[in-house]
Amino acid sequence: MKPFSGSADVFEWLSGFINYERGLSAKAFRLDRMHILAELGGHPERCAPVIHVAGSKGKGSVTTMIATILHEAGYRTGRYVSPHVTEYRERLSRAEGFFDEAVYTTAGEELRGLVERAVQDYPELFDPAAPEGESPTFFELLTLYFFLCCRQDHCEVMVVETGMGGRLDATNIVDPLVSVITPIELEHTQYLGNTLGAIAGEKAGIIKPGRPVVLSEQPEEALAVFRKTAAERHAPLWYLPDLADIDNLQVTAMGTQFNINIKELASYSPLKPSEPQVWPPMRLSMIGAIQAKNALQALTAVRLTYPSIPMETLLRGLKKTSLPGRFERVHENPDIIIDGAHTPRSLSLCTETFINLYGRDNLLLFGCAADKDVAAMARKVIPYFSHIILTKPGTFKKSDLDKTEKSFTEAQEGYKVVVETVPDTKDAIKKAEFLAKSAQKPLLATGSFYLAAEIRTFFAEI
Repeated sequence: MKPFSGSADVFEWLSGFINYERGLSAKAFRLDRMHILAELGGHPERCAPVIHVAGSKGKGSVTTMIATILHEAGYRTGRYVSPHVTEYRERLSRAEGFFDEAVYTTAGEELRGLVERAVQDYPELFDPAAPEGESPTFFELLTLYFFLCCRQDHCEVMVVETGMGGRLDATNIVDPLVSVITPIELEHTQYLGNTLGAIAGEKAGIIKPGRPVVLSEQPEEALAVFRKTAAERHAPLWYLPDLADIDNLQVTAMGTQFNINIKELASYSPLKPSEPQVWPPMRLSMIGAIQAKNALQALTAVRLTYPSIPMETLLRGLKKTSLPGRFERVHENPDIIIDGAHTPRSLSLCTETFINLYGRDNLLLFGCAADKDVAAMARKVIPYFSHIILTKPGTFKKSDLDKTEKSFTEAQEGYKVVVETVPDTKDAIKKAEFLAKSAQKPLLATGSFYLAAEIRTFFAEI
């Protein structure tokens, strides 16, 4: 077999295992295959301490903030996030950038060898023809690949974001220093359940016995599940609304600034600075009120696990954090913003940030995957834009443009907004860019990370 010549070869081989579009069976959500692969590989997931992050929204930002802080503190830090916006290496990297190509190549050869051994030694699990068998999923192999890269790179800590859910997620073979859970929404209901309680139960699967949990503000139904799970597993629970408030929030086109108001607690709070220090104003390069909450959660997780990191290092790490596709400006004069918001709540927050910065009656380019609550999303954005272009979010994820068009048409009633459909994604991007430049109006493009990726690539090529 021809050796891999670089990371591109490895990802091309891995792409042969992508099975999302074929429909994932129940057998795709199980951990026995991951445990076997990890054991065959000498447990690379144990090569360094882990901080594990789950949730419906904000987990990529929180993961990246934690990783950047730890890198700024001098730790060799591996970071695992999804999805990527431009290329696969964004998903598995060091905090400060990609691994060396030699790391990707060597780990890729190791991964391919592990898969060959697993198929040979455990045909009942890895042979699709067997009653309980199925080929390893793309995400299982990508996750193992990340751990192999970190071991090859001699990482000192790994910050790991879950893919979908938590309990049966491929990342859930780790024993973390702390589990971090961001806000919960109704998402992937065909796999995780159709209530907040059911989805919270899946996310709560990353809570480990005796390990602390840092939990963002949650709906009551989800919060009850998290409290119950943490109590049953004797896992100390740090609920952010009990710890601090965010004051003096200022969001501009250049970033986000806020203060942390520590609440008086009888017990120890990881956010309380050493006396007589107080927290100075927080400054983020990332834009949006939600990023202030994400930063508070990241700070809490780091303070629990690495309490000796100086305050100035924490602040510097937060300021340096950036992440593609999160309210990212890809063009100026006029401003063109891309954001991967793909749930009603995240879209609402994204839209609120956009209109606070640029006002109403501007332009929107929207595309989402077929499994999203597009009717609710349409209602969130229709009142605020003068012209909306609907399209597909690229070709990777299945979309239902007829459903999207119907939802926006129904939500359009009573509002003076032009809604048009341009099925081809690249044509839609060109049309939106032309309108923005002609009218000198800012443009927001959102609904999917895959749409954000298409737009980012488009502007990188012109």
